[in-house]
Amino acid sequence: MREEDVSAEPPPEDSPPAQPRLCGYLNKLSGKGPLKGFKSRWFVFEPSHCHLYYFKGPSDSIPLGYIDIADACFTYDLEAEEGQLEIHSGGRDYTLKAPNTQAMRYWLQQLQQKRWEFSNNCIVGTRDNRVSPPLPDSSTGLVAKDVDVSCLSQAARDVEESARSVLDIVDAPETLVGERAACYPSPVHPTTINFSLKHWGTEIRNSMSNLKPGRGNSENRRSVFYTEDWELLEPSLKELEEATAHEEKRKIAAETNRGSAFSFDFARATRVRRPPFLRDMIGTSKNRNSSESSPVEWIVTNGKATTEIQSRIQAQQEELNKVKEDLISQKELVRLLQQTLKYSQQEKYLLNADGASVDEGMSQLLHQKGDQIQALNNQLDHINQQKDCMEQELRGFQDKITGLSDQLNMFRETIQAKDEVIIKLSRQLNECENNRSPPGVFSAATLAPSHKELQELDTLKDGLQGYKTQNKFLNKEIMELAVLKRNAEMRERTLEAKYSSLEARLCQVESKYLVLLQEAKNPICSGEKGPTHEVISRLLEDALKVDSPEHPEQTILKPHPVSEYDIYGFKTIPEDDEEEKLVAKVRALNLKSLSLTDSHDMSVGVKWANYFAGTMNREMVRTPELKNLIRWGVPHEHRSKVWKWCVNLHVRKYRDKHSSGYFNSMLEKALEKQNPASKQIELDLMRTLPNNKHYASPTSKGIQKLRNVLLAFSWRNPDVGYCQGLNRLAGIALLYLEQEEAFWCLVAITECFMTPDYYTKNLLGSQVDQRVFKDLMNEKLPRLHAHFEQYKVDYSLITFNWFLVVFVDSVVSDVMFRIWDSFLYEGPKIIFRYALAVFKFKEEDFLKLQDNMSIFKYLRYFTHTILDARKLTNIAFVDMNPFPMRLIHNRRAIHLEKVRLELSELEAIRQDFLRERETANPERRDVISDDDEDT
Repeated sequence: MREEDVSAEPPPEDSPPAQPRLCGYLNKLSGKGPLKGFKSRWFVFEPSHCHLYYFKGPSDSIPLGYIDIADACFTYDLEAEEGQLEIHSGGRDYTLKAPNTQAMRYWLQQLQQKRWEFSNNCIVGTRDNRVSPPLPDSSTGLVAKDVDVSCLSQAARDVEESARSVLDIVDAPETLVGERAACYPSPVHPTTINFSLKHWGTEIRNSMSNLKPGRGNSENRRSVFYTEDWELLEPSLKELEEATAHEEKRKIAAETNRGSAFSFDFARATRVRRPPFLRDMIGTSKNRNSSESSPVEWIVTNGKATTEIQSRIQAQQEELNKVKEDLISQKELVRLLQQTLKYSQQEKYLLNADGASVDEGMSQLLHQKGDQIQALNNQLDHINQQKDCMEQELRGFQDKITGLSDQLNMFRETIQAKDEVIIKLSRQLNECENNRSPPGVFSAATLAPSHKELQELDTLKDGLQGYKTQNKFLNKEIMELAVLKRNAEMRERTLEAKYSSLEARLCQVESKYLVLLQEAKNPICSGEKGPTHEVISRLLEDALKVDSPEHPEQTILKPHPVSEYDIYGFKTIPEDDEEEKLVAKVRALNLKSLSLTDSHDMSVGVKWANYFAGTMNREMVRTPELKNLIRWGVPHEHRSKVWKWCVNLHVRKYRDKHSSGYFNSMLEKALEKQNPASKQIELDLMRTLPNNKHYASPTSKGIQKLRNVLLAFSWRNPDVGYCQGLNRLAGIALLYLEQEEAFWCLVAITECFMTPDYYTKNLLGSQVDQRVFKDLMNEKLPRLHAHFEQYKVDYSLITFNWFLVVFVDSVVSDVMFRIWDSFLYEGPKIIFRYALAVFKFKEEDFLKLQDNMSIFKYLRYFTHTILDARKLTNIAFVDMNPFPMRLIHNRRAIHLEKVRLELSELEAIRQDFLRERETANPERRDVISDDDEDT
């Protein structure tokens, strides 16, 4: 085990355990007409929107659909099939079937609980609507401490929980529900065609995403719609000879397996092809006929005898119809074979009549035809035998049907007799109660129950217990729905009050603007401040007012409040400049509007949840599916896990060389011995991320962790030591990683992703990348590059910092963390992609500027106006293609030689200048600056 960090903090004792995800296999009733039936689906509950998504399997990333649980009600019927439940939502009825009753009750209780929690969250205002982003739920890093969940008052909770304590909690089936169920096969019958015509496009996309070229044969990749028609081809001579040679072996096999209707293989003789699924159905029917027990034993052991007998008769009738259809097809085959034999005999007769002119080749042909005739005769005999077997099997089926009909009549008579006995006993019981006679009146024979009556009594008790459980569940459902209805009415009244308040405020704002416009019509010539200035100041104060928690009732009425910090801890609205505050608040509102209106984040969250459900018992590996998921952003709750895996993926070769306490040993050495970089590290700690609350003051938790990471890294890599920019990289890594993982994240960036001279004193690698980026700008964005060249704008003054710190403080936080997601997985080419995408995003705005001052001014702040991360990602990974890494490597090698040559020339010029100065003024040697001495 690894040693604890020097300044590691103990985990909070009262931290609640992570709730397991509600997911598992259920059979869903779908289809219409003859295609209607249960299909196995993988269901995953998504809590932020209270939707139950269903997929074809755990490995799929695109859902086939979803069920809205927030407005749903649930029920089940005891007389239906075991485990069957119904969900009514959105005017539609969904019929699902769990593997057993315990799994059904667990799903019902969990769905009721999720619906209850979502409704309560809507009441207390944690979600203003269903498309708001979920609360942070990170396991490691500094942002894990920022979870703030509102709770109901104790009195309200007691009243509401009283309606939900009716049923006992059902334990989760270990192999049927939860992420572990993804490791087990789907509970679907092997002969079922588990394909949905309604969602065929989605299923094909899911299937294509899982296929890999070169694996398996063409048969395994056929669509489920692939079927071959019945074909009757003319047999060749070789095939007829093989059929004759194997005929005796087939006869022996037919005698040993007399129960099978198709014991002879026609594939070699006549090449009759059948659809694959029909062959499976016929084989399953044979196995079922051979493995069934006797009808009497089966009926006696089943409680619902009448219904099961009818279904059995119906199944036998269907099998009988199939046998008749096969018999008709075999008769048609016999007719075709007889015609072929007849034509062959006629041809032989004609050839014998004209035997004088027959040469040696014709005699050989006659010999072949004779062999064919013999083979066809053998086939005809075998078909006749099969016909007799099928007729015997048909008579056997008819006898079975007759016997089952007799048993059905017998059971009907038994049921009628039992009904009469029940009626008689009920009358005697009523008479006994009316007369109030003592129980000793009846004889012992009358009171002694028989074995059958005891069994019936046990069955009735079980049914009574089931109906009691169903009654409790329905009572709980009714009580919950009543409470939810009352809560909805309360929310409606709250919304009406909110609407009235907002309407009144709108009237006030309109009146102020009217006053402002009226005053603006009368200009004031003197330098005194008129009433216009006062009105404008008041309007600005109202616009910049930050929501305070002092009046919670006003906070609930506010539609979409802007908090002081975002989920990453960055300050959304500055405190010093009023103009900056206004611009920042507008940007924060636009970001919130994008998150509320974009449903893409919801689908990404579901895809990630389904991906982790499928990889629960195995490690994450590099796949195209994972690469695509990371490019479109990692959800907040999964980012810590994904970043840690990405870092370990790149630095595993370094970590394996050292012991588990390597980071602690580096930190101890840096603290004990004098470190030349420690002074500069202390100066830059408070300047790392001043707009983030985790690094805002010397007592913040992130400052000490950042100090430890930078000191340990400076001791590990003395060539780099410490460079301005490393503190920001480590500060971002610490938001989602612990100290040791953040240390290895710095190692991955400086030693795996970037060149060795990227963070040295002369920043040679950073200069080279700027020249590579200019070449890419000329190729990918030629119009914009020519525009910058025309007005002599050096945009590398801005982009240099992008490459050095991977866009930290250069873009809004949502975009920055999406860039980091892909950067930690794919490496440095992500910086080039997003740098080009940022310029492509605002290309038209740059082309409208016609002077270098306005262009450079726009360059300084234009990245903070890019808020649509989805559009920017699409530009980076779609519009910028192709983008091979070898192109960047080749350009780096070319420009590296040029930059080194230029630096050597500059150094030679500088040395010449110093020598000339020393020769001209030797007395000034004592006043050389410290910088000159260092160089």
